[in-house]
Amino acid sequence: MANKVFSDAVAALEGLTQDNMTVMAGGFGLCGIPETLILALRDSGAKGLTVISNNAGVDDWGLGLLLQTKQIKKMVSSYVGENATFEKQYLSGELELEFNPQGTLAERITAGGKGIPAFFTKTGVGTLIAEGKEEREFEGERYIMETGLKADLSIVRAWKGDTEGNLIYRKTARNFNPMMATAGKMCVAEVEHLVEPGELDPDCIHTPGIFVDRIIEAKQEKRIEQRTVRER
Repeated sequence: MANKVFSDAVAALEGLTQDNMTVMAGGFGLCGIPETLILALRDSGAKGLTVISNNAGVDDWGLGLLLQTKQIKKMVSSYVGENATFEKQYLSGELELEFNPQGTLAERITAGGKGIPAFFTKTGVGTLIAEGKEEREFEGERYIMETGLKADLSIVRAWKGDTEGNLIYRKTARNFNPMMATAGKMCVAEVEHLVEPGELDPDCIHTPGIFVDRIIEAKQEKRIEQRTVRER
């Protein structure tokens, strides 16, 4: 079996990055984002990127770092409200945006990973979301067609992983990471705890190692998007 473990994020992305590629980046807000791999992607200098991610991080962290360097050409997202850089670049025409309802985005990624080219959903019928999309009627209800999403590279973050690439996520970090791991031609994972095969309970594995090509152990800053505390 090929060795999937790499010493650091830069080594793990070597030979996988290029201009104008499509990248999926997992996580939700700042929770469960592959922050170490995002830094390495920034430092790779790859530009003209299309990035598929629920959101674009914040101005100074996560995918916001790639917006600062203007390496992202297009975002395929469902929520962009925490990033002023995103707003500025979009309104000025520097950044393309393909906006998706959150459930639709998740299902499009899932479909891409399963080899399903398209599916029909009621979400967005009769709205701007439906413009230019095929519409059909099933059992008297209107549906629009959405296409599956795939990427040249998926970067994901997990809590634990073994050296064969089996991954376990924790709580909110399970948003988008598991399905993105299946939808990239190549998948690179960073984990907080890297263990030997057999140490993970097979019943708890969310992403089987067959989907993961490279893996690194990386610490996480665990930043909080909006710190809110109760008044004393």
